[in-house]
Amino acid sequence: MKLGLLVSLYRNEPLDEVLSKIKEKGIEMIEIAAGGYGGNDHCNPAELLADEEKFLEFSHIIDKHGLKISAFSVHGNPVHPNKEIAKKFDEDYRNCVLLAERMGVDTLTLFSGCPGGSPEDKTPNWATCAWPDDFLAVLDYQWNEVLIPYWKEAGAFAVAHGVKKLAFEMHPGFCVYNPETLLKLRAAVGPVIGCNFDPSHIVWQGMDPVAAIRELEGAIYHCHAKDTKVDKYNTAKNGVLDTKHYSDELHRAWVFRSVGYGNDMTYWRDMISNLRLTGYDYVMSIEHEDSVMSIDEGFDKAVYFLKQAIIKEEKPTSMAWA
Repeated sequence: MKLGLLVSLYRNEPLDEVLSKIKEKGIEMIEIAAGGYGGNDHCNPAELLADEEKFLEFSHIIDKHGLKISAFSVHGNPVHPNKEIAKKFDEDYRNCVLLAERMGVDTLTLFSGCPGGSPEDKTPNWATCAWPDDFLAVLDYQWNEVLIPYWKEAGAFAVAHGVKKLAFEMHPGFCVYNPETLLKLRAAVGPVIGCNFDPSHIVWQGMDPVAAIRELEGAIYHCHAKDTKVDKYNTAKNGVLDTKHYSDELHRAWVFRSVGYGNDMTYWRDMISNLRLTGYDYVMSIEHEDSVMSIDEGFDKAVYFLKQAIIKEEKPTSMAWA
């Protein structure tokens, strides 16, 4: 398993300088934001596809540092009910697929998206209740008339251009937010749909990451290394659904933390061991969204922690004592 980083953490610094800095820390693979909510500060696929000189410069920067791209990140909402917003996210997605093809990268990390509750809606509608019955009608519309048809076509487009793995991050606010919804879309579209397993979203929804990993056996294509600290006192009062701003850490039910500051080493070692046991042995890509510590400190602590937790060598073909 390799140690990786979503490099948009350092979006305000030149890519060449960023890669030099993180390589010294022991990063082996990079996940590059290439559109969607994560922006395209280091990588603008439309620009790189249109300008050969810029494409070669981009490729050279990555090659000279000896780093491999684990995935391009294009986390957007291409099924947004606002047609102009959806069109922009869809364009980001398709340009990212074409750039991945050009660079020999077969994995994208992304969101499923969330449509409106009806063709007349202007904003996304995340339905999580079975009653009143309006919500079941919303879900039927979203899945059968929008989400599945879109990803059947978009998934076929990806496969046709050599992108075999669309790794959806299971994130509340989007139609795919847990193993059940991920596997539902995968069953409808095919094995091009898989998971970008981010335990931070699993933890605050009250799931057990190991149980989720086992449920997703064979469908995990990429992993984020990000932690969540659940505040037992605030959760005891109001539950885990929380719309307070992320900067209000003291009063929120949960906050994103650097790896090891939400859950301990045993917790993470169990997750990583179960990833290997279920067949995943690719990358743990650090995503830093800790508002309690600085970018550099959070990144350094995550690297130090994960170096102790990741299983580096290939799984043995036989037991040492056998």
